[in-house]
Amino acid sequence: MTGDTFEAAATRYERLAGEPERAAKRARVEATHYRDRNVPRGCAHAFAAQGHMRNARQLLDDLAVLHASESRPEL
Repeated sequence: MTGDTFEAAATRYERLAGEPERAAKRARVEATHYRDRNVPRGCAHAFAAQGHMRNARQLLDDLAVLHASESRPEL
């Protein structure tokens, strides 16, 4: 891996770390909306939270592919 590849991977890991944090924030807002019986807004935040988790999964999948392409099983 080149220096640019390492930096790109590090940036992806930082993005990966942020997605569950954003999902958690959405879930907290969602809980507030449900307590207020505001179901439409609660549902909107639920879908957004799911989107953040899907983003995290996609980033993790992309990183796994990157590592697989760079791995050297003979070492």
